[in-house]
Amino acid sequence: MKRYIILFFLVCMTTLLAACSAEGADASADSENSDVMDTDSSILVAYFSCTGTTEQISGWIAEETGADSYEIVPEDPYTEEDLAYYTGGRADQEQADDSARPAIAGSVENIEQYSVIFLGYPIWHGQAPRIISTFLESYDLSDVTIIPFCTSHSSGIGSSAENLHDLCSDTVTWMEGRRFSEDATESDVVEWIDSLELPESEVRTVGEFDFETKTVLLNSGYEMPIMGLGTYSLTDEECAVSIAALLEAGGRLIDTAYMYGNEAAVGQAIRDSDVPREEIFVITKLYPSQFDHAAEAIDEALEKMGLDYIDMILLHHPGDGDVDAYLALEQAVADGKVHSIGLSNWYVEELEEFLPQVNITPALVQNEIHPYYQENDVIPYIQSPGIVVQGWYPLGGRGHTSELLNDETITAIAEVHGVSSAQVILRWNLQKGVVVIPGSSDPEHIRENLDLFGFELSDGEMEQINALDRNEKHDWY
Repeated sequence: MKRYIILFFLVCMTTLLAACSAEGADASADSENSDVMDTDSSILVAYFSCTGTTEQISGWIAEETGADSYEIVPEDPYTEEDLAYYTGGRADQEQADDSARPAIAGSVENIEQYSVIFLGYPIWHGQAPRIISTFLESYDLSDVTIIPFCTSHSSGIGSSAENLHDLCSDTVTWMEGRRFSEDATESDVVEWIDSLELPESEVRTVGEFDFETKTVLLNSGYEMPIMGLGTYSLTDEECAVSIAALLEAGGRLIDTAYMYGNEAAVGQAIRDSDVPREEIFVITKLYPSQFDHAAEAIDEALEKMGLDYIDMILLHHPGDGDVDAYLALEQAVADGKVHSIGLSNWYVEELEEFLPQVNITPALVQNEIHPYYQENDVIPYIQSPGIVVQGWYPLGGRGHTSELLNDETITAIAEVHGVSSAQVILRWNLQKGVVVIPGSSDPEHIRENLDLFGFELSDGEMEQINALDRNEKHDWY
């Protein structure tokens, strides 16, 4: 066996070293590009490649299955000396050490969307390179199906795959793997894939509301509840009581902002609850007065709320330095401090100017939307590139709520369905694809504002409410 391995490496050493050196030289520059951003697939091909053989096989698998691809790139590139077999170099040492975990540059930020992962690697000393162990231990892969494949001159996949099982949860399903030689063809790969009985999985579309899970898939890869609580004007004590009521009633979306002055209360209420942090989606915003020190403002928000990460941060409204502030949000995403980013009070003209200047498409735009101010030209413009729309003041805003809730058209529709006017308005928003965050300090109203799925507005009723549009904005943003 050793003779075969040595002969193989003598033949391909030059190619291997050149490929690995190139990968290493580009690792730093490309690490942010190694993050998987495509959110239309539930299948991922994750691979580590040195000679290019594993990369080619991975490409064929991705093409055949429509999967996303992620290259596992070492943070510390392998050198010629590292890869020289049986010399005591780095690769030899790592393979001899079960605890070795080479660091990886970049990450799969939206790993939770994948139900199937094809995992590819070359064979080193009869096993998967230890960087594969790093990858598996870096993520929660519970309930994922993993299909390993290796590239090798002669070694089978055998124990190289079986020895990876203990690195994952018992709920991971491992399918039998496959070895491919360097002369494998695309038809070999297609034949193998056709022989697999891949588990069925539902592919979600970015921006599409799921009324069963009551969530929407953001273009960042994260799911967000489609209804929640706005905390504007709530004092600390009111805020804490309101959030407790929201969480108790099953709500999981909370909207706050620096200018609301209640970020600390929001964080405390979350920490005081029995609801797991990962089930709660928290939105806050940077005010224009923070744009010139946005990085520090992000850290301040994290500290105020006492959270390890913030689900989403928005820029509160356009202002001097907003592009630089948004770029700071992009860096916070790369650093793992923030999961998703977006904008508030940006309309068509502002978006046309702003979007070409940034790198990450906003996951959400939050604007004033209610039956008297419907933004029917703005909503589809925002949604067309996969950006989710969220409406503040969905019930008209303070000073205007009573008039809207007592509108004859809305009350008549509410009577037909046996619900409140507020529920009709909120349901109208949801059926237009607009996330709602009504504000309230009344636990009964908070519960009512979440109860939006026991009825559906007809096309005719939607048209009646659409006809109420006055282009009447109730705040200056």
